[in-house]
Amino acid sequence: MTHPHPLHLLDGGMGRELLRRGAPFAQPEWSALALIQAPATVQDVHAAYIAAGAETLTTNSYALVPFHIGEERFRARAGELAALAGKLARQAVKKSGKTVHIAGSLPPLFGSYRPDLFDPARAAEIARPLIDGQAPYVDYWLAETQSSIAEVRALHALTARDRPFWASFTLEDEPPAEPPRLRSGETVAAAVAAALELKLDALLFNCSHPEAMTAALKTARATIDAAGSAMRLGVYANAFAAHGTDEEALPANDGLDEIRTDLTPTAYLDWAKHWCAAGADIIGGCCGVGPEHIAALAAWRAQNA
Repeated sequence: MTHPHPLHLLDGGMGRELLRRGAPFAQPEWSALALIQAPATVQDVHAAYIAAGAETLTTNSYALVPFHIGEERFRARAGELAALAGKLARQAVKKSGKTVHIAGSLPPLFGSYRPDLFDPARAAEIARPLIDGQAPYVDYWLAETQSSIAEVRALHALTARDRPFWASFTLEDEPPAEPPRLRSGETVAAAVAAALELKLDALLFNCSHPEAMTAALKTARATIDAAGSAMRLGVYANAFAAHGTDEEALPANDGLDEIRTDLTPTAYLDWAKHWCAAGADIIGGCCGVGPEHIAALAAWRAQNA
């Protein structure tokens, strides 16, 4: 498939890479704990992804919501910590001497995989410190791991139109839904229609198993092309092992999901080739996908340039 854009490489997951490097890491704070207690390690992870070939870094602001850091700490420090997340990414780019973009992460405001918890009345209260804190440092916004169209609409409305906006949805993946669906039950086709309506700069799928991604990408690519849109299309899968049960029935902050052992850099690259064939022109990695996986993608792209 001929893409309107060259392949662009994102970074990989932050949380599990922090854990692997021995940074403070626990639930419920998740990746925010290292931001609070060991920010130099966060910058080191950013640097590792730049060295691996990533062209976009995602800020470590994913867990800066009351769901993870608690209401009291959120009220006291959310804006400060969001600014630190942006600053650490910007410092890593400056130190590298390379041209690397920074995506400001706008996370699920009320918890991952939980569209049922979305409260539009509180969306601005939670999102505003994250947006204002990161704004001086980021090149575009990335609303990621979004389970419903409503939350993307809310986040999009809260950002100024002064930089690009990317939205990334998480998919039903145990087993992959047919036709492909978001975790809210809404169809991917409906999500693509909303992205086109909002004139987003990129639509992505993330934090789902690799096996769920190809069908979603094919649906999205067909709809984008039929609309004559130049909106970019991307994917960054996670490496979580299958639960064998409904993920939404599990306690959201209970322990750490197991990382599958079969998703080696070579195996992840094989999936990436399928995603490119399905129409993706942005590829990176989510939870459990590290710098070595991004390096494999970069080497493959260089060989096929």
